[in-house]
Amino acid sequence: MEALRETTGGQFHPHTYLLDGTKLVAYIKANEATPFYFKNPIKGFDKRGRKFDTVPTTPFKQLKKESNVITVQGSKGNVYTVNLDEKTCTCPGFTFRGSCKHVGEHG
Repeated sequence: MEALRETTGGQFHPHTYLLDGTKLVAYIKANEATPFYFKNPIKGFDKRGRKFDTVPTTPFKQLKKESNVITVQGSKGNVYTVNLDEKTCTCPGFTFRGSCKHVGEHG
């Protein structure tokens, strides 16, 4: 995770962004202190043509984002992981069909 502050100027406001690789996880608007976390990270955040300064990630630790990953027990006793944000499951039904009862029950 890295935190970047926009320094491009012009049409770009000096927002602070929290990135996980190229995924935009959260941002803090200019002149504000409260971070906004995206429900689903925005993929492909592009830094081309813009300028940024690296800043500490401490402003983003003010609000702890709850984990939306749960474990469920299958009908035959196996344990599977369900990610409620991405609506995915590790069970064979989801692997082969792209959907399963676990995601439907909990998501």
